[in-house]
Amino acid sequence: MSYRNTIAEKSTITRDTILLEEKTGNIYQSLVAVSKRSNQISTEIKEELTQKLQEFATTNDNLEEVFENREQIEISKHYEKMPKAVAIATQELLDDKIYMRTPEEEI
Repeated sequence: MSYRNTIAEKSTITRDTILLEEKTGNIYQSLVAVSKRSNQISTEIKEELTQKLQEFATTNDNLEEVFENREQIEISKHYEKMPKAVAIATQELLDDKIYMRTPEEEI
């Protein structure tokens, strides 16, 4: 999934906890859902970044030869500017893009 076009905030903002609570009926369930989704997003972004940086990996173990690749720096800067995983997950919860299920309801 692409997180480049997300409308999540790139900086910290104050959230209305009542809006989060309305999504599940319980603020703690909402926070658990955001936390679990945030971990998923973080893992996906890390894997994507690792794959892109693997293209620039060298097999030389020579410490004196460290080359700075401009493309590698640009990729790293792009990922640093992206919204944090928690902000993306919170925005997904507020936009009803997270599917949640509870074991009690399935019985």
